[in-house]
Amino acid sequence: MQKLILVNLALPFKNNNNNSNRGRGFKPRVKEEPYNVNERIRATTVRVVGENITVGVYPIQEAIKIAQSLSLDLVEISPNADPPVCKVVDYSKFKYEQKKKQKEIKSNALKVVVKEIRFGPNTDDHDFEFKLKHAIAFLKEGAKVRAYVQFQGRMIAYKDRGEAMLLRFAEQLSEVGKVDQLPTMEGRKMLLVVSPKVGAKSK
Repeated sequence: MQKLILVNLALPFKNNNNNSNRGRGFKPRVKEEPYNVNERIRATTVRVVGENITVGVYPIQEAIKIAQSLSLDLVEISPNADPPVCKVVDYSKFKYEQKKKQKEIKSNALKVVVKEIRFGPNTDDHDFEFKLKHAIAFLKEGAKVRAYVQFQGRMIAYKDRGEAMLLRFAEQLSEVGKVDQLPTMEGRKMLLVVSPKVGAKSK
C-alpha cells in the first residue's frame, strides 16, 4: 500500500532581487568634469587659443564650430578672465596632461632630499670651508642640509665650541638657506637644519 505524502506549496514568495528595492530613490554619484567643455560653456563670448587656429575673441557658437572643424573640443581654461579663455584641444588628452602635471607637482613636493654634513668639535678652517662649499651647492640644488657636530668620549665637554661652529655655518649659508632648526643636542650630536631659500636654486 502506497503512502501519500502531502507537501505544502503555499510557502511565502521570497524575492531575491533585493537590489531592486535598494535601488529605489538612490541616485548614482556623477563625477563632475573639472572643466566646462563645448556646449557646457556658459559665456556668450570667449577668447580662443590653440594650435592651427586664429587666436581671437569669438561668439561661443562660432568658437565651438572652429573646434569641431578640427575634430577637437573647446575647453574653458580660464573662466574668470574677461572674456573667458578657451582652448581648442583634444579634451581627453588635455585632461591626461593636466593630471600628469599635478602628479609631478605633488611628487616633487613630497621628495625632500636631505644632505648630511658632519663636523667634529676640532674641525679646522680648511675643512670648514670645504664643507661649506658643499652645503651651498646642496642648497642651490634644492636639498636640505643637516649639519651636525659629533661629540665622542670626553669631547662632549666642548658643546659650546660645537654650537659656535654651527651658528657660524648657518650665517655663512644665509644667502642661499634659511635655518629650520637652530643647534640642538640629540644624544651626542648637535644638529643644525637649513632649507634652501626660494629662488636660490641654480638655473
